[in-house]
Amino acid sequence: MPRSSSTVRDLRRSNRAAVLRALFFDAAVSRTDLQRYTGLSGATVTNVVADLIQDGLVVEAGLIAPDGGRPPALLKIDPAFGYFAGVEVGETRIKVDLFDLAMEAVAVSVTALKPHHHEPDTVTDLVVAGFDAVVAEAGVAPGRIVGMGVGVPGVVEEVDDVRVHAQAFGWQSVPLASMLSTRLGVQVRIDNGAKTLGQAEMWFGAGRGARHAAVVLLGTGIGAAIFADGVLYRGAASSAGEWGHTNLVVDGRRCRCGAAGCLEAYVGAWAIVERWQKLSRGAARTPLDEESALEQMLAAQGRSKTARRVVDETVHYLGVAIASLVNLLNPERIVIGGWAALLLGEQMLARVREVVAGQALTYTAGNVEIKLAQLGADATALGAATLVVEELLARGGQRAVISQPVSGSGRG
Repeated sequence: MPRSSSTVRDLRRSNRAAVLRALFFDAAVSRTDLQRYTGLSGATVTNVVADLIQDGLVVEAGLIAPDGGRPPALLKIDPAFGYFAGVEVGETRIKVDLFDLAMEAVAVSVTALKPHHHEPDTVTDLVVAGFDAVVAEAGVAPGRIVGMGVGVPGVVEEVDDVRVHAQAFGWQSVPLASMLSTRLGVQVRIDNGAKTLGQAEMWFGAGRGARHAAVVLLGTGIGAAIFADGVLYRGAASSAGEWGHTNLVVDGRRCRCGAAGCLEAYVGAWAIVERWQKLSRGAARTPLDEESALEQMLAAQGRSKTARRVVDETVHYLGVAIASLVNLLNPERIVIGGWAALLLGEQMLARVREVVAGQALTYTAGNVEIKLAQLGADATALGAATLVVEELLARGGQRAVISQPVSGSGRG
């Protein structure tokens, strides 16, 4: 009995997806390599590659050095097929990067976000302005934009109309995806910023090759992306990874979330700076923004016992919290990222490893690798962009259809 047209379409999409994923994660491969990587027959690979070249997704990238006979051609993803916006909505700034399909940044826009000015319309306006800026800077026609991914603080509710619950912003059930898609006319995907950072590090950075890992984000807030057998764990309501609001000290310092003793109240950047200011009794005249204040405190360690004490305590708290992750999750790797981690840098790693060795179970601690993130300040936005790339790959290179109505309001 002949296969239905829908079955044939599904098989074609599946084959295209397999070949695209193999090409996306390897710089340049031959058709023979693709057979080995995908398990597809030579004839199927040949046909799929021909389709992908015709669609502008794949190009030939030279020949393999001959070893007798006709040298095989190398294939690679065509970076110019389309462009992907990656957005980091932080507590102090909004960063918009524009990437090509090789995930190279071609334009960047950073806009400061005023404290306590996180209204949904304000954030939407700034993201739209940043998007317009990077598209203009790169000289890319709007039709070449495949979509936008956004990393946000808080919980992202996976319903038909994606909703964001960001307690630090005072957001409850904000339909940010549709707000942006309606304004921009492109596909918009949203996830928690710690998860997008984690996805980037697992695909391209310090997590690559690990199957069981936790990628933790240290910034104004604290979060984690947990990967089990290579898959991001989301939990029943997509809020898994709110590590910053696990209890570290019973009846401890008050957290911004309203609870007492949260990890974020000891390791979050705002908490570190606040503790330094309190212990220095006014001697520490810190800037308004947390990044500059934390930089100032780290620079003062050589001359200030108070600054050294705060850094030592912070790293100790972090090590204890990571030891709990080690005991609970038994990961093979933990990656520490986020802008505050980048500032603390290598100086914290030895101490964190020492604390984990003393606090976690001996066998479990001996089987975990603790590393700094590798992708720097672009990681959250890069991971956000991969939300759209991942869907493109899964669809075999077919762009998603935008269902929301497109309005030009607020543009230009």
